[in-house]
Amino acid sequence: MKKNGRFLENFIHGVFLILGLITVGCVLLITVYLFISGIPAIREIGLIPFLSGTRWASTAAEPQYGILPFILTSVYGTAGAILLGVPAGFMTAVYLSKAAPPKLRSVMESCVSLLAGIPSVVYGLVGMLILVPGIRKLFNVPDGSSLFAAIIVLAIMILPSIIKVSVTALDAVPKEYEDASLALGATPVETWFRVSVPAAKSGIAAAVVLGVGRAIGEAMAVMMVSGNVPNMPGLFQSVRFLTTAVASEMSYSSGLQRQALFSIALVLFLFIMLINASLNFFLKRDKEV
Repeated sequence: MKKNGRFLENFIHGVFLILGLITVGCVLLITVYLFISGIPAIREIGLIPFLSGTRWASTAAEPQYGILPFILTSVYGTAGAILLGVPAGFMTAVYLSKAAPPKLRSVMESCVSLLAGIPSVVYGLVGMLILVPGIRKLFNVPDGSSLFAAIIVLAIMILPSIIKVSVTALDAVPKEYEDASLALGATPVETWFRVSVPAAKSGIAAAVVLGVGRAIGEAMAVMMVSGNVPNMPGLFQSVRFLTTAVASEMSYSSGLQRQALFSIALVLFLFIMLINASLNFFLKRDKEV
């Protein structure tokens, strides 16, 4: 019996190890492929002209491959979505975990799960049919397809990730922490924000990381509401993100244009890796402190 149990345990351990190595191998394979496919265009165009150029005209008689508008649009769009989505998602998570009645919490959690399961194209379709005309009428602009519309759609799309992970982290805080705070005379609200939230800080930070990843990597919904025009970013101007730049031209690209699209994908990949590494660095530093 002991031998069989040990063999089964070693077998399961080996399966988990193999699956973990496969995951790491996939990441390494994607990284190597992006570098191999993206470096030639950067070498031919030039790193500085590629990153700092303000005009993208890949199909012109004299093509130009400047992706600065895409980079700035992605940065502004992600930052705007985080500024809108994180506070809303965080406060909703605190309410669901600490204050909501059980029946209301059950209903709201079901709605959040449904929100997470809606396909990106549906978000884009609703935004294109409702949000874009609403922005055009409300702000009296020629076209509602803009960076502002993309920010709102992205903020809504990252809510489920932030809410669900934050609720899980807040629920995991030991009840003794809150009981001790209440026994010392703190109000429930003070206890939630001065005891429970700091104790769940790592989980909430993980929720924000997931939200950032969702906002940066979204393509279809953003393409449908942003106008998909390679302009320098303006709040009520049609723009193009890094993701939509790749998605909109890859189907008919060839030669240097196709290589440049892989270079954009490489920049996007490095951008996401930099954000994740920075967040992990600050989280580890806070734990050490």
